[in-house]
Amino acid sequence: MASPSLAAAAASPLTSLDLATSPATASRPAAAAASALRKRPVLLLDQRPHPSTPNLDSSAAAAAAAAAAGVAQAQPPPPRRKKAGHTSSSTRPRWQTALSVAAKNAVLLAVLLYVGDLAWRAARPAPPRPVDQAAMAGYDARVADVEASLARAFRMLQVQLEAVDRKIDGEVGAVRGELAALLEEKRLELEDQLKRLDARADDLSDALGALKRMEFLRKDEFDKFWNEVKESLGSGPGTEVDLDQVRALAREITMGEIEKHAADGIGRVDYAVASAGGKVVRHSDAYDAGKRGGFFSSLLSGDTAASPKKILQPSFGEPGQCFPLQGSSGFVEIKLRKGIVPDAITLEHVSKDVAYDMSTAPKDCRVSGWYQEAHNEAYSGHAASAKMYVLTEFTYDLDKKNVQTFDITAPDVGIINMVRLDFTSNHGSSALTCIYRIRVHGHEPVSPGMSVSQS
Repeated sequence: MASPSLAAAAASPLTSLDLATSPATASRPAAAAASALRKRPVLLLDQRPHPSTPNLDSSAAAAAAAAAAGVAQAQPPPPRRKKAGHTSSSTRPRWQTALSVAAKNAVLLAVLLYVGDLAWRAARPAPPRPVDQAAMAGYDARVADVEASLARAFRMLQVQLEAVDRKIDGEVGAVRGELAALLEEKRLELEDQLKRLDARADDLSDALGALKRMEFLRKDEFDKFWNEVKESLGSGPGTEVDLDQVRALAREITMGEIEKHAADGIGRVDYAVASAGGKVVRHSDAYDAGKRGGFFSSLLSGDTAASPKKILQPSFGEPGQCFPLQGSSGFVEIKLRKGIVPDAITLEHVSKDVAYDMSTAPKDCRVSGWYQEAHNEAYSGHAASAKMYVLTEFTYDLDKKNVQTFDITAPDVGIINMVRLDFTSNHGSSALTCIYRIRVHGHEPVSPGMSVSQS
């Protein structure tokens, strides 16, 4: 709404013109006043705030000032002042002037109303537009379609991944199985090779042991032997020996050894044989023949089968011709036919080629010896003055021959006439241990002054 000062300024020309009813009746002072009024500016805006007009923001004031300036420029210039005493025939009528002023005021009012509407809309934003339910439903349907497509693609991808995983697992399992089978095959081959290597190592160890046990002639011993051969052939130290003579001598020695070996199997004198005076004077508990069954019941029946004398007689390799002792450990004490210097002990068992059970053979053995005075023939135990010497310790090996000879290992052994065999284990039987034959080898004293093994 226009201010009062602006309305007064706009209405003032019309009021001034209404005072003079006609040009003829208007006085000169009134004409001068009207002329002065036409020369003044048409519109002047009152910049002072009015208490009844609301304050507009800077944009509304600027728009109002622009509109006022436009109205001022659109107003035609005032008519030229006519000389006194003359009347112009081109002067506009009053109604036209009033209409122009009213139009200008209406334009200004419209501009002010437009600016106020803009300010009101800027202060209060327009309410949100109503939501289109159909559009939202279509949008939701499209979103649902996209989600369904993504879900189908995800399920297809998951199925493909599971198929790939199963295929990989199958191939890995097959490769793992093949690798395990190959490793097992290689392991078995390696174990077989190791077993063969162990067997060869055992054979080599046995061969080395046998080689160590062999008595090789030294050069001086061979020279001595060769001189003895020459003497037996009747040749002197400086004469040549014919090859035929050596062959004849070798044949003679061989035949003598064969005859000696045929006499007792090993060709060595046995000082414990029963037929020459050896006897068993003491032993551990014998196996009870009456409680046996099966094989031993049929072979070892009666007093003859259980006689300890069997271990001092030839067994001729017959199974069951032995003296059984109870358990897996025991002992036997033997009185020799006379006092000797011992060289070796021979332990005999039935051959494994004809034996029914080799578990009754003795295994770990120890042989001791001492000298017993003649007045103690009725032997019931060790005399207080007798001293026992350990002659040797050995292990009876089932993989070797059934007749095994073991050398005396004790140093400086004197004369003995008593031998004790202790066995602490056998080859598996817990019920009994069978001894087929024991032989004691040695040589008689060369002079009566040789020392006797007693304390």
